[in-house]
Amino acid sequence: MRLSLRFIVPLAMALAAIAWAVVPLVDQLTLRWFVRDLDIRGELIANAMRERVIDLVQEASRTRVERYFAIVSQDERLYALGFCQPSGRLAYRTPAFPDNIDCPSPATGGPELGKARSRVFTYHGGPLHVVLQPIAVDAQEIGRLAIVHDMSFAQRRSDDTKRFVYIFFVGLAAVVSLITVIIAELSWRGWMAGLRAILTGESPRNTTVARPSRELRPFARDLQLLLREIEAERAYRDEERMSWTAEALRNILTQELKGDEVLIVSNREPYTHTRRGNVIEVQRPASGLVTALEPVMRACSGTWIAHGSGSADRDTVDRHDRVMVPPDNPAYRIRRVWLSKEEETGYYYGFANEGLWPLCHIAHTRPTFRAPDWEHYRAVNERFAEVVVQEARTEDPIVLVQDYHFALLPRMIRERLPRATIITFWHIPWPNPETFGICPWREEILSGMLGSSILGFHTQVHCNNFFDTVDRYLEARVDRDAFSISLGGEVTEVHRYPISIEWPPSALAEVASRAVCRETIRRELGYAPDVMLGVGVDRLDYTKGILERFRAVERFFELEPRWVGRFGFVQIAAPSRSSIEEYQEFEARVRAEAARINARYGSVGYQPIVLRVEHHDAASVHCHYRACDLCFVSSLHDGMNLVAKEFIAAREDGEGVLLLSQFAGAARELTEALIVNPYDVEQCAVALAAALAMPVEEQRARMKNMRALVQEFNVYRWAGRMLLDAARMRARRRIEARAATRAAA
Repeated sequence: MRLSLRFIVPLAMALAAIAWAVVPLVDQLTLRWFVRDLDIRGELIANAMRERVIDLVQEASRTRVERYFAIVSQDERLYALGFCQPSGRLAYRTPAFPDNIDCPSPATGGPELGKARSRVFTYHGGPLHVVLQPIAVDAQEIGRLAIVHDMSFAQRRSDDTKRFVYIFFVGLAAVVSLITVIIAELSWRGWMAGLRAILTGESPRNTTVARPSRELRPFARDLQLLLREIEAERAYRDEERMSWTAEALRNILTQELKGDEVLIVSNREPYTHTRRGNVIEVQRPASGLVTALEPVMRACSGTWIAHGSGSADRDTVDRHDRVMVPPDNPAYRIRRVWLSKEEETGYYYGFANEGLWPLCHIAHTRPTFRAPDWEHYRAVNERFAEVVVQEARTEDPIVLVQDYHFALLPRMIRERLPRATIITFWHIPWPNPETFGICPWREEILSGMLGSSILGFHTQVHCNNFFDTVDRYLEARVDRDAFSISLGGEVTEVHRYPISIEWPPSALAEVASRAVCRETIRRELGYAPDVMLGVGVDRLDYTKGILERFRAVERFFELEPRWVGRFGFVQIAAPSRSSIEEYQEFEARVRAEAARINARYGSVGYQPIVLRVEHHDAASVHCHYRACDLCFVSSLHDGMNLVAKEFIAAREDGEGVLLLSQFAGAARELTEALIVNPYDVEQCAVALAAALAMPVEEQRARMKNMRALVQEFNVYRWAGRMLLDAARMRARRRIEARAATRAAA
């Protein structure tokens, strides 16, 4: 033991000295990396904004410049934007732009034309990074775009790095010391045999399972747990660098979740069976939720629990109300739940879609809450909770609860399956506390949702609104730094998971080339081959801004009469919730508006707006995407809106223009689209004109960036991030359970 101490003490001192010397070097190197990355990011942002900034600066419209800067600066790391004139005057800025940033001028010896400069400084106690990117027209510099990034994340990561380095050296000293002590007590041969037995569970002769000695058992358990933690942490870090595919998702289920079963619960089923005469047809409902989750279930081979709403659904299930899908290549099963007409009216059409839907969407439709609807909503949630228990083969399944139809379900599942990992994703916006306070059963809904292990929203704004709502109405501990809420001793993590689509969409395999689609669709619509075409694809819902879209087309013709007869707009509007009075009235208004505009600008053989109120399969929709010259998404309020991403994925030719509402969640990601305010008819009309006149080179540059983003942040990444978080949570809980058992023993 004395010999061991003589070795351990100098070793510990040497490691401490090395750590003291290494940490500052690591800190400096990390800072240089972050500064370099922000320089590159600043250049990319400037390149993306360049053309738009030039146009707006030349128009000298302060309002439009600052509005554009405000939209772009919504990026979570982008602190502020400004524009410096060659004279050294700060011409435009966002409200958060720091006062101590000086614009370069000839008198101060600014950088040469075409060269950017950057620096890091402290503002209000926090580090900021500013890069001044030159903006030039025909080799003549018209000013500099000042891009300011918040570097607080760099400081946090630097602190984490220093802490990890210290922990590493402390752990290294402890491990080396422990190894030294063990070597002093055991022979080299016995030590190697024991270590092999600990790690592999095999004896040196590979004949029987070796059991570590009593003295080594605590060390064996700790070492095995340490190895698993290291492997889980490595996988979590690699998540940002991995290529997200269906196979990658399967690997997560196999490796990180050890093949744990996955159940999805939603109101809408991914496939319906409908009887037409004597024939049963299979349809995929027009739903962004189905579009996102169906490829995930094909990768997981799990069970999808949903309301059976098709007219032939009962005829196609087995005696357990299950059916394998997809029909042509079965990969997972649907468990159908049957609801009476009264239950469907109260739970779905009543509380969910006349109450929660307008409550969460700022679309100026008054929510309606009735006590009988609430009772049906609660009863149906109870029914689905029982079905989840019936379908679960283990006590700790992973249950993915989808959307506002099942706000009470997570708590009900938690009461029946306490060890389940419940991931709830809210596909629509979450309102502010004042708006949500309208709901008479707000506390019950919040408590139900907080039965989740993980709760996901599309954007950080929705997460923040949820934190504020819980803080206002429940006695719960809200920890915004840890992104968690604790209610009754149970912790729910709340995270942002921007939803997306599969890449490439499977429907594209059935779609012809762009040239064939252009010819086919124009022939179907009765348009000449040279007519420019726009498309909108939505459910017939008042939140989608269809009326505003039509009025923008009308205003466009008023501003640009030369396009009458040369531009047509096709609106695919899938019927939705047609038994609700508001939706019946909305459909009538949409039809009347299209008829009025067609009467004003139409002629023999030409209608400016073609309204198709009917279901279209995925292949037909993607054919329209390829055939058109622009896609118009004008949501008045939307969680994400996957139509925008579907359009981008369909344009393999790299052409086409996306007009995107600033109130859709997708606008925070797809910044190369033409972002518009759908309530501003004038702006939308001008955007239509800009889209039709946009050069092909600019279309391809914008589309290239958006396609790269949709490809990288696809639906498998969306699901994979949630499942990786679930795997991390499950591993932590198992470690805590083992520690508690050992402490009790």
